[in-house]
Amino acid sequence: MPGAIIEPENPPDEEGIHHWTTLTDAPKDHKKYFGQRHKFFSKYDEGIWMTDDAWFEVTPEPIANKIAAHISEAVGPEKSVLIDAFAGVGANAIAFALEGRWEHIFAIEKNPAALKCAKHNAKVYGVEKKISWVNGDCFDILPQRYSDMGDKAVLFASPPWGGPGYSTDKVFNLSTMQPYSLDFIYSRFSRVCKTMVLYLPRTSDLNQIAKFAPEGKKLEVAHYCITGASKALCVYIGDFNFPE
Repeated sequence: MPGAIIEPENPPDEEGIHHWTTLTDAPKDHKKYFGQRHKFFSKYDEGIWMTDDAWFEVTPEPIANKIAAHISEAVGPEKSVLIDAFAGVGANAIAFALEGRWEHIFAIEKNPAALKCAKHNAKVYGVEKKISWVNGDCFDILPQRYSDMGDKAVLFASPPWGGPGYSTDKVFNLSTMQPYSLDFIYSRFSRVCKTMVLYLPRTSDLNQIAKFAPEGKKLEVAHYCITGASKALCVYIGDFNFPE
């Protein structure tokens, strides 16, 4: 009915999924993240669902949108598939769907609670039908289902960084990143897709990143900022053509 108010859908009564509405709802170690909720999702008050880990893993919406735009602008028309290897609660997959560039978007997430949040959050943004959701470990799913899509796919990965402690490192050691090192991630992903974007801590060791440059080519590394401060960086590997 025109003008009707749609009430936010309450999260399911199960462990690990919530929608906090006040600061007092948030546990002590999450309160600073709760204050940034509208940076994470501009539609947070419309009923966004979160998990405990999502508060320090989710890509803030302005950055997710900028990354989605950069990928769309820098790849050729032969790239029609976007695979989000660590979908979490859906922030990046939603941004890719809103971009309207991709014929197929596949979002993989091994945590069932996070995947349930992602599906719901995509519904809040009206893009739930533009994303195919897959519950499972990306390192198993990718070679099983998507090995034949390598030439037409872009693989995006925002892997876990080992918890919020990463922010205290002056230079973040990607070889000891938990639970997956950069070497492990790249070696497994590159078997399936050569065109990939890795979302990493802003203090990541650039010398460790540089060794993944294809022979005779450069890597593109872009910092993404909010309110003038770098939040994270993306490493663009493969078939990207950015303006000079």
